[in-house]
Amino acid sequence: MKLLLATFLIVLTAVNLTTAEEGMYPISEVGRLELAKNGLKIAAKEIFNADQTCLVDGICKVNGCTGSFVSSRGLIITNHHCAYRAIQSSSTTTNDFLRDGFIAKTMADEIPAKGYTVRITESFQDISSQVLSAIKPQMSYTERRKAIEQRQKELEKSAEQRHAGKRAEVAEMFAGKTYVLFIYTYIQDVRLVFAPPASVGNFGGEIDNWEWPRHTGDFSFMRAYVAPDGSSAEYAKDNVPYQPKRFIQVDPKGVDEGDYVMLIGYPGRTARHKTASFLTYEQDVRLPYVVDLYQWQIDQMDQAGKVDRSIALKLSSRMKSLANVEKRSRGQLKGLLRKNIVGTRAAAEAELQLFINSDDARQKEHGNLLAEIADVYTEMSSAQHELDIQSLRLASQLMYFAFTIYDSAIERQKPDLERETPYMDRNIDLTRRRLLLAVKDFHPPTDHLILTELHQRIRAHGQKTANFNSLLPAEAQLNALYDETRLGNPEFVQSCLEKTPDQLAAINDPAIAAIIKLYPKYLQLREESKSRAGKLDQLYGKLVTVKQEFLQQQFVPDANATLRLTYGHIKGYSPEDAVYKSPITSLGGAVAKATGVEPFVLPRSIIKKHEARDFGQFMHPKLKDVPTAILYDTDTTGGNSGSPILSAEGKLVGVNFDRAFEATINDFAWNESYSRSIGVDIRYALWITGNVFGATHLLTEMGVQ
Repeated sequence: MKLLLATFLIVLTAVNLTTAEEGMYPISEVGRLELAKNGLKIAAKEIFNADQTCLVDGICKVNGCTGSFVSSRGLIITNHHCAYRAIQSSSTTTNDFLRDGFIAKTMADEIPAKGYTVRITESFQDISSQVLSAIKPQMSYTERRKAIEQRQKELEKSAEQRHAGKRAEVAEMFAGKTYVLFIYTYIQDVRLVFAPPASVGNFGGEIDNWEWPRHTGDFSFMRAYVAPDGSSAEYAKDNVPYQPKRFIQVDPKGVDEGDYVMLIGYPGRTARHKTASFLTYEQDVRLPYVVDLYQWQIDQMDQAGKVDRSIALKLSSRMKSLANVEKRSRGQLKGLLRKNIVGTRAAAEAELQLFINSDDARQKEHGNLLAEIADVYTEMSSAQHELDIQSLRLASQLMYFAFTIYDSAIERQKPDLERETPYMDRNIDLTRRRLLLAVKDFHPPTDHLILTELHQRIRAHGQKTANFNSLLPAEAQLNALYDETRLGNPEFVQSCLEKTPDQLAAINDPAIAAIIKLYPKYLQLREESKSRAGKLDQLYGKLVTVKQEFLQQQFVPDANATLRLTYGHIKGYSPEDAVYKSPITSLGGAVAKATGVEPFVLPRSIIKKHEARDFGQFMHPKLKDVPTAILYDTDTTGGNSGSPILSAEGKLVGVNFDRAFEATINDFAWNESYSRSIGVDIRYALWITGNVFGATHLLTEMGVQ
C-alpha cells in the first residue's frame, strides 16, 4: 500500500489521543495513537505502513459493509446481514437458503452474489487545494456545490485513467475544507460460500436487534474472484480466486473480558461536528418521520409475507433493511432526548459564540456563523412535506423504477462529467444491475399500498404541496397504474434503459408517464438540495476553523465510509441503576432463549450438540461453553458491520455486527459509559461452520486445525 499523506496528516492530526478511546481514526493516524499503552502487542507499523504490506491490506469493503480476507484464496468473512441480499436473491421456495442455510462444498458450487462488489484501499492523497480551486467568489451556493462535484468527478476520472482497472473516489473529510482522493482495487465477481440458516444468522430477529445480551451468529463467508490475468472482471466461469496481498489470521482461542481489541473498517456517516440546530432537526423532524413511515411499511410487508413464503422471500431483504434503520432511528431519538445531546451541544456552541464575540475581527468574520447554519435547518424543518415527496420516488418501488429509468435517460444526454454520479459511464452498469435486482423482487400489491399511503400523505399537506398534487395521478387511477405498467418485467426495464427521454415518453407506460409529469418538481428539489449543501459546506468549513482556534486542537473527521481504526477493550456496562451487563454471552444462553417460536428458533442440531457438550476446541475456558457474542467499547457506526475484531496480536477474534441500543446515538456523540459495540465471537462462527454444518474445508483453508 503506497499512501501519499502530505498535508492530510497535518489536517487530521487529533490531540489527546492517549486519553480516550473515542474516535474513528483515519488509518494514517495509527502511529500517533500510542496503542501499546492501551494493550497492543504488535508494532503499529504492522497495522499500517505506507511502504509495506500490513494488516489493512487484508480489509475490504463489501458493498456498504466491511469484510476481512481470511485466506490466500480470496475468502472473506463478513456479516450474515451483509450477505443477506445475496442469500435472499438466490433463494426459492424449493431452495430456501435463508431458511436452511447455504454451503458450497467446493469452489465450483459457490454462487454469484449479484450486485455485490469488493473494494480494497490501495492509496490516498490529499487533494483539497485542487478541489477548492474550482470555487469562485461570485458563485451562488448551488454553483459552488456543482463546481465541487464536477471537480471531484474530473479528478476521479483522471485518476482512473492513470490507474487502469482501479476505482477512484474523492471523499470529503471536513465539509467545505478538506478532500482526499482514494484509489481502490475494485472486484466485481463476488460469490457466496457459506451462510448459516437465518435462525442462526438472524437469531432474535428485530426483538434482539440493537440489544444486549445477544446470541446471534451474524456471519457469512464470501469469495472474491478476478479474471485469470488478475484484472477485475464480471462473473465468468473461468475467473479465479483473488489473491490478497495480506489475509487476516483467524485465532480460534478468541478473547476474554478486559482484553484489548481494535476494529478496522469503513464506518458510514457520523455527525459529531454538526451543530445543535442540525440535531434539533434530526430530533424533531427527520427521525420521527423515519420511525413512523418505516414502521408502517414494515407492517404492510409483514402482513403480505404471512400469506405466501415466495412473497416473504421477495420482500425480506428490503424489510430487514427498513427494520434495521427504524429501530436505530428510534434508539437515536430516545438517546437524543434522554441524554440531552441537543442541550449539551448548544451549551458548547454558546461558549464558542462568546469566544467569537470577544474579538472584533473574529466577530466580523464568524459572528453570524451559527445563526446562518441554523437558518438552513429552520428552512428544512418548515419543508417537512419534501420528505413525503422524496419518499414517493424511493419507498414506492414502481416510482423508483420509473424515476431511475427516466432520470438516467435525461442525464445520459449530457456530457459524462456533467451527469449525476450514478449515471456517469463509470457507474452506470452498477446502477442498472441494482435496479434490475430490485425489479426481480417487485411485489405490486404491497407496493400499491405504499404508493397509496404516500399519495394520501402528500395531499394532506394541502397548500404546501398544491403544485405537486396537481401533477399526481388521482387515487382512483392508481389501480390502472399497476395493472397497465410493464416495469415489473426485467426485459422491458432493460429495454427502457437504452431509450432516450422522447422514446420513453412515446411508449405510454403509465408509471413512466406519471414520473415524467413529476420530474420537473424533482429537479427543483435536487437544485434546492444542492443549494443547501453548498451553503452548509461553506459554513461548516468556517466552523471547523474557528472551533480549532477556540479549543486549540485539531479534530478527527466524521466518518464518511473511508478506512478507519477504532480501539477499546472487551467490556460490559451498566445501562441503568443496579443493572450490569457482562461482555460475553454463551451458547447456553441461546439455547435457553430458544422458545421454538420465531424469532427465537435454533436448529435442532445445535441444541443436540449443546446437550452433548460437543464443543470441540471452541469452548471458552471460563464459561465452559461456546461463547456466542462479545461486547466492547470501540467507536463504531453503520458500515462497520462485518469489521474484523482484532486482538492485541492483530488476529481475528470476532466480527462486528451491531451496537447496544444506548449506543445508537454514536452517530451524534460517543460516551464511554454507554457506547458499546457487539460482535459474533469467532469461536461461535467456527463452531457453527465446522462442527455443526460440516464445512470443515473452510476451517482448513483458514488454517484452523
